[in-house]
Amino acid sequence: MTQTITKKMIQQMSDEQRKNHYHKVRMERKKAQIDAAITRADNQKGLLLVITGNGKGKSTSAFGMVARALGHGQKVGVCQFIKSRTDTGEEAFFNAQPNCEWHVLGDGFTWDTQNREADITTSKKGWDIATKMLTDPSFDLVILDELTYLLSYDYLDKDVVLNTLSERPEMQHVVVTGRSAIAELRDLADTVSEIKDEKHAYQSGIKAQKGFDL
Repeated sequence: MTQTITKKMIQQMSDEQRKNHYHKVRMERKKAQIDAAITRADNQKGLLLVITGNGKGKSTSAFGMVARALGHGQKVGVCQFIKSRTDTGEEAFFNAQPNCEWHVLGDGFTWDTQNREADITTSKKGWDIATKMLTDPSFDLVILDELTYLLSYDYLDKDVVLNTLSERPEMQHVVVTGRSAIAELRDLADTVSEIKDEKHAYQSGIKAQKGFDL
């Protein structure tokens, strides 16, 4: 049986006991609120998550979800747009996993290619591969890394992309990463996270590090 704590009992407590008491009261209230929210959230569906902003960690966050899904025995597809490197640690690791299909679909960053027509052609070829995943219910999770650039630069028809995302299999989860996510993509998403660039080692002249950035 829970003892009722009176005002007099609280006054007789030491400072540390009083802090512990009020902490327990706050946590009991918080738990009740969280439990009620969990009870209300009883729907299940495939989610669309957009991770955008200028900060570091967008793709890294998405690849963390790849690990989580694979840990549950789910099938994952990864489409890396823009990027052309095939020597990253994440690709080496995840591409070796039996339930992970990984595609590097870019020719390099736009300031390297400097060819809009070629970038559009490459983007459309990459989107064809992504579309196969987004229409295949066997994929539980699809990562569309750096897709935001293809929309903000008008390399792809945004209506086609948004419709494909909307009409994907009911329980399929999708994560889109990249800076400057367009408003229509944000509106369609179930969750949008924006990562702020407060400080970056590159600004201090430190190059990308293997195992940390690559």
